[in-house]
Amino acid sequence: MKKALIISPYFAPSNAADMQRIRMSLPFFKDFEWEVEVVAVKEQFTDAVFDYLLSESVPEDIKIHHVNALPKGLTKKFGLGSIALRSMWFYKQYVNRLLKREKFDLIYFSTTQFPVCILGAYWKKKFGVPYIIDMQDPWFTNYYEDKPKHKRPKKYWFSYYLDKYLEPIAMEKVDGLISVSDAYTEDLILRYPHLADIPASTITFGGFKKDMEIAKSHRAELKLAFDPDPSYKNIVYVGRGGFDMQKAVMILFKAFKKGLKANPDTYKSIRFHFIGTSYAPLGSGEKTLFSVAEKLGVGEYVTEQTDRISFYESIYNLQCADALFIPGHEKPAYTASKIYPYIMTEKPILSVFNMQSSAAQTLIECKAGYVADILNFKKAMATISCFLDAVVNNSLNKPETDWEAFEEFRAKATTKKQCEIFNLVIANDIKKSI
Repeated sequence: MKKALIISPYFAPSNAADMQRIRMSLPFFKDFEWEVEVVAVKEQFTDAVFDYLLSESVPEDIKIHHVNALPKGLTKKFGLGSIALRSMWFYKQYVNRLLKREKFDLIYFSTTQFPVCILGAYWKKKFGVPYIIDMQDPWFTNYYEDKPKHKRPKKYWFSYYLDKYLEPIAMEKVDGLISVSDAYTEDLILRYPHLADIPASTITFGGFKKDMEIAKSHRAELKLAFDPDPSYKNIVYVGRGGFDMQKAVMILFKAFKKGLKANPDTYKSIRFHFIGTSYAPLGSGEKTLFSVAEKLGVGEYVTEQTDRISFYESIYNLQCADALFIPGHEKPAYTASKIYPYIMTEKPILSVFNMQSSAAQTLIECKAGYVADILNFKKAMATISCFLDAVVNNSLNKPETDWEAFEEFRAKATTKKQCEIFNLVIANDIKKSI
């Protein structure tokens, strides 16, 4: 049995999106001859929403190590809140001791807290352990460079230069790449051509059946973030918002407004609910999606709760909706990992994506929902109108999902793909040492 050390600053019970791949994979690593241990930051030093039910999904035999971090209350005085920067020194010290006393065949960084990944090069030099980085998002990006100031993330220029400096350090010696999008890997290869010669694979997040079971067994404890009044048709989205989602939402609301004008008696029953749309501290998030509804004059039919909710409350809210909505991005590289639990709720799904995105292709291949083309306004309006008509006329049937096609997207199948990359990296490392 080979052994991997997984670096994931956020981990259960933290409800951070970037730890979900690892959490859902943990039950299956041993099926593919890999034993894993996780190193995460202690709860009290993180600033995520917690969902203690997440711990029910983590196998009891998995060893979870915890490291300290500088308190955010201290570092924010200097403008530093990143958990990666606050925990890096503690990671270095703790893992140094761990690698001195135990043998690991591989280090696997699965996080969007990218600065911590530079430790891979350090540990490789000091202990000879190869490492893999999981690119769940782009690390260094100039996407926001030409955007107005109000559309850029806070401290944009600080992050821009920090990422520009740190990314090459991690990429110079990395032994393998896993990514949720082909485009992320292709961009890295353009910047670092040597990466074309290392094992790399595009692996989406997986659908985890146990999550549906946990949400179902705890329904009495979970809360709804919307009014379940049966006189309304509740269309729900749970996930991040942002200015980059506004185009998809704008097309949705324009189609709704058109339907409302033509059929006011039926369309007035529709309510759109956007839940957990901001990563900002509780009560301080900006309603970037509701503002689109207001501009189009349909704000009374829309609610947006920026505060995030727990993971299983997210699933519960999806399960209680009449239909689900997933906004996407104009760029094909954007992949919505949330589509897998959406599909597994077996609710009608409407999405707006670039048709070349992996999320759009998955929905189409699995026959799991309606996909409107974000780059073709006329066709998108027609698709959305068809969906909304079916909602108000009670003719929207349960999706006839192709579950055989969906098998490759389940957590066990995606864990197998990760282990295949692990094995290739180990094989390459052995060849180099001969």
